[in-house]
Amino acid sequence: MSQIINLLGDKTEYYLNHVCRTIDKSLIHIPSPDTVDRTWIPSDRNVRTLCSLQTLLGHGRLAGTGYVSILPVDQDIEHTAGASFAPNPVYFDPENIVKLAIEGGCNAVASTFGNLGAVARKYAHKIPFIVKLNHNELLTYPNTYDQVLFGSVDEAWNMGAVAVGATIYFGSEQSRRQLVEISEAFERAHELGMATILWCYLRNGSFKKDGADYHASADLTGQADHLGVTIKADIVKQKLPTNNGGFTALHFGKTNEKMYTELASDHPIDLCRYQVANGYMGRVGLINSGGESHGVSDLKDAVITAVVNKRAGGMGLISGRKAFQRPMKEGIALLHAIQDVYLDPGITIA
Repeated sequence: MSQIINLLGDKTEYYLNHVCRTIDKSLIHIPSPDTVDRTWIPSDRNVRTLCSLQTLLGHGRLAGTGYVSILPVDQDIEHTAGASFAPNPVYFDPENIVKLAIEGGCNAVASTFGNLGAVARKYAHKIPFIVKLNHNELLTYPNTYDQVLFGSVDEAWNMGAVAVGATIYFGSEQSRRQLVEISEAFERAHELGMATILWCYLRNGSFKKDGADYHASADLTGQADHLGVTIKADIVKQKLPTNNGGFTALHFGKTNEKMYTELASDHPIDLCRYQVANGYMGRVGLINSGGESHGVSDLKDAVITAVVNKRAGGMGLISGRKAFQRPMKEGIALLHAIQDVYLDPGITIA
């Protein structure tokens, strides 16, 4: 706890002692050692999928807590390999990506067909694999923004993956096609007994207005999460909210005043709680993304994100660039610092 308090500094009270007076914690399905038994047994997930979920929850430093710490490395496709790995070129070799996840005590490693396939025989039985099914590649010129499938669910299953991941760009022109593609992919994944994780991201240039960016507003991201759980994602990945009122500022969608007056406040934990609520009150776990690397502030930023996620009722963190865009020893230390938040019994749901 002392390191966490040191990193939070004068914001310790703000983050650690906040009481959520919007959506009460008694309504939230809080992650716990018996999450699969308590939350997923009543569902229609088959036995093999339940085993896969338990495998994810049973690996790494957070094993048996109900929380997850995942290393995602698909930025070599999403942002170009050069931009992603130039700070630390050893990660051009996929084996080092997997080694970082293992040494970092992660529950799983999430990456591309190519990265994981290159080392599957050596590592698929040593750490759970999450294969990312689709990507937005930036070599098309002029740039277009679309998520396209890079392989099949069966290919991921044959690789030994316990889960598949996918992105839908909600709000984009292609979002409805992506919804159909990924809902079908998730159906097949569940048939084969794999868990499903959805990156519920927003992408639309019109979501920026009057100098404000609503791509991470609580109301829009919350609805994206709700669409994600509707196509039966077992875990949803979302950016931490940075503001609210996207629907009202952009004058679209349908709203209720209580969304902003009773179900959320301007506190980051309350904004994140709204995201959790949209995942069936936490039945479907919310993992927040670690975001891009900013250098010296990365450790503090990662710990704050973990504290907000845990106290909101989330399931964990999926942090990549902050870990792999630095020397491996420092990346391991950052992943451990994130995990320490979830291992600390003194940090409780708000």
